[in-house]
Amino acid sequence: MPKTAPFEEHTDRYEDWFDAHDDAYRSELDALERLVPATGRGIEIGVGSARFAAPLELDVGIDPAAAMLERAQARGIDVVRGVAESLPFRDGSFDTALIVTTICFVDDIPQTLAEADRILRPSGSLVIGYIDKDSPVGQQYQEKKAQNPFYRDATFVSTDELVDALEAAGFTDFEFVQTIYRWLDEIDGPEPVEKGYGDGSFVGIKATR
Repeated sequence: MPKTAPFEEHTDRYEDWFDAHDDAYRSELDALERLVPATGRGIEIGVGSARFAAPLELDVGIDPAAAMLERAQARGIDVVRGVAESLPFRDGSFDTALIVTTICFVDDIPQTLAEADRILRPSGSLVIGYIDKDSPVGQQYQEKKAQNPFYRDATFVSTDELVDALEAAGFTDFEFVQTIYRWLDEIDGPEPVEKGYGDGSFVGIKATR
């Protein structure tokens, strides 16, 4: 089964997760707001239904799942169908590229990062948000992968692994934020957003060249 299949078949379930875990979602969004520049032209790679791209006011979203793109378009995003490893954009087309959780689903992380680098302008920023493999929530997700249609085919990464991959892709300057300190069902109210990583299960990295 291709990795896009769950996102085509379970679009409503995907949307329901955000409604059921609104405090966790808002905490993740708050973390990414610290990193995503407010100006310039932005794209989300693996935009899904634009739960992040729309409030962060990015312009374009790309995703292989047509059902998700319909939701993203309804949220005001210019959508393109495609994959992270082969972005159909010219070199230097964007000031910001955002990848949220998608890094766990791509087939080739080095190629994904190389493509993100290629479409960014020389002073552009790549922002990645993800559940850290080594965190409590990351470990829970890995243990329960078989029960979740979305994470069944996911390959979780640690922050150290991702930094190594970013450095190999030519990124040299990093800024980190973290949030989500409890299991998702125990969250009641916004979680704090702090600098660094190692404590929070959701990590955001802003990388520049």
